[in-house]
Amino acid sequence: QVRLVESGGGLVQAGGSLRLSCAASGFIANINVWGWHRQAPGNQREQVASITSGGTINYVDSVRGRFTISRDNARNTMYLQMDSLKPEDTAVYYCNAERSRNQYWGRGTQVTVSS
Repeated sequence: QVRLVESGGGLVQAGGSLRLSCAASGFIANINVWGWHRQAPGNQREQVASITSGGTINYVDSVRGRFTISRDNARNTMYLQMDSLKPEDTAVYYCNAERSRNQYWGRGTQVTVSS
């Protein structure tokens, strides 16, 4: 099993920054893709950013240039640096790991951006 625990969410004014962390534990060998997803009230969950085991990074268009995903393999921790935050970034942010056909999720951390 894989356990994922997010932290770092909170309330910030528009234009501000937050850094989310995702601490992974358990059997995390052979994870193919690590990612951050978000879900705002009334919306479907969407993938915000991802990083593969080979280091390939992808962002959804709405955050490209403002968010940066990274991973510290020694600490088994993934990060999402979020800059120039906008009210539309308000959502619960979830950490995700994929291995073969299995998906693992954290419980999420709330990010609220005030205008």
